[in-house]
Amino acid sequence: MKASRISILLSIFSLTACQPTLWGAPPPPPTHGATNSAPLVVSFSHPSATVAAESTQTATVTAAPTPVILNAAQVWAKDSVPELLRDQLRLWGFQVLAADDSSANLYMDVVQPAPGAMHVSTWTYALVAPFPTLVDNVSQEELQNAWHGKDTGVFTGIPLLMDASTEATFAKLWGEPAKDAVKVVDGHAMLDLAWDSMPAWGIIPFERIEPKWKVLMVDNQSPVQKKFDPETYPLTVEYRLMCMATCQLPESPALAFQNRDPKKLTTVVMTGVTAMARATAQRMDLRGVLYPGQVLRDMFLEADILHINNEVPFYAGCPKPDPLQPREVFCSSPRYIDLLIDIGTDVVELSGDHFADYRAEGMYETLDIYHKYNIPYYGGGINEAEGMKPLFMEVNGNKIMFIGCNYKTIYASARENNPGAVRCNFDYITSQIREYRAQGYLPISTFQYHEFPSPEARPQQKIDFRAMSDAGALVVSGSQAHVPQVMEFYNDGFIHYGLGNLFFDQMDPEGSRITQHEFIDRHIFYDGKYLGVELITAYLEDYSRPRYMTAVERNNFLSLYFDYSGWDFPQAGH
Repeated sequence: MKASRISILLSIFSLTACQPTLWGAPPPPPTHGATNSAPLVVSFSHPSATVAAESTQTATVTAAPTPVILNAAQVWAKDSVPELLRDQLRLWGFQVLAADDSSANLYMDVVQPAPGAMHVSTWTYALVAPFPTLVDNVSQEELQNAWHGKDTGVFTGIPLLMDASTEATFAKLWGEPAKDAVKVVDGHAMLDLAWDSMPAWGIIPFERIEPKWKVLMVDNQSPVQKKFDPETYPLTVEYRLMCMATCQLPESPALAFQNRDPKKLTTVVMTGVTAMARATAQRMDLRGVLYPGQVLRDMFLEADILHINNEVPFYAGCPKPDPLQPREVFCSSPRYIDLLIDIGTDVVELSGDHFADYRAEGMYETLDIYHKYNIPYYGGGINEAEGMKPLFMEVNGNKIMFIGCNYKTIYASARENNPGAVRCNFDYITSQIREYRAQGYLPISTFQYHEFPSPEARPQQKIDFRAMSDAGALVVSGSQAHVPQVMEFYNDGFIHYGLGNLFFDQMDPEGSRITQHEFIDRHIFYDGKYLGVELITAYLEDYSRPRYMTAVERNNFLSLYFDYSGWDFPQAGH
């Protein structure tokens, strides 16, 4: 099970005594010139040491190498070398020169991929657009045609934005760009320029990804996804450290670096309402317990952390499901836990309105089942003290924090000696977010909020959700919505006011079917930072099983919600 790969801290009171292991943490970069380490030496030979023999053959005589201390060596970094790689050269002890001169011993530049080549730094670039862009995937051919000025697809008439080093890099690989095909801009100003001139496209180094960018797939490959293959990705670039003249570079430590390390990447998939009751439960009994998750299962299993907001208790005495059940008092057969196990559930939110529907007996049985399968939970628990605690999880060095509550106190039954969902205590929650954000945690705050029949966020809802962001939450997510709600970027993070249903039977064959539209948010964390979110869109069928939206459905759905969110921008080809 995926949870076995995750270090989980269930108590906020034991952080000092029980620190989790850092998974996949890379060794620190080599330091040179340290008191107890020998200086690294680069040995050079000079062309003048080659002499002609008196015989008909030419003999090569190599003069005794002249040692050069590494931290005194000077490197000419060509225009193509990105800023972060220049910084890494300095960390290795080199003096980095902006231009060639006689004092340079080494130089660094783009090279064609060469398997097994020494001292190669692998750099990952991303094709990006402003977040409210409908295009998800382009081909390498389309991208290179745009580079060469050919009218093709979504890029027609729109220059590719990039900084100077990126242009120099791809000019080495693809040839000089056509006139007006590329617009070179300051990398730090590119995001605002792109948002101000939609539709817009850019190529940026992986380290420049931030939440307001949408990372597009190229040939179905994206560097923010777990299934990413750098070997087949057309925007993988190699830079090599080379000698200005004949020389022998040291083999150890390897002078190589990469700006994307898969051991530092963590994905968290957030979902909306799950209620395995009524018609959903009836379909599970008829077609199999695993039926609702069959289409989306692989995507769920790919996530490092899969969040499920299961609002309904497991209860052995649960009656046979009735699709026409008049009262909204819900329970699930205990065997339905197999669905959550099968899709790889890593954390369950217990802030839902229906957790107490079968009173303490149902809640205790539910908690016993989660304990049996080692599924951690938050937002509710055996009593109020347990339910209020944040949940801490660590994957690939990223420390994730979950905290949640039920805004509607009538449904928040947890007390000192009673189980249930916990009430929202804003002072407590915001203080926890501030405290642990300061300690390097990446907070995710969720709400069981009021439910609304339309996408807009209500004024008080905005105040309450933004309060979490103001305290330091990077993701604020509404778990309550049956009708998906709008989203916004706020501070350094992302607020999604409501995701909609996941596994719940709300279908409206005679209406707009808006309750069948679902957001599943895949959040990307890297090296202690929040990079942003990918919107996965699904459509509920057969009262129980979501499937991926078609391209037309997705474009219509996203267009509607981008508009509601205040992002009514022109789209390419429209």
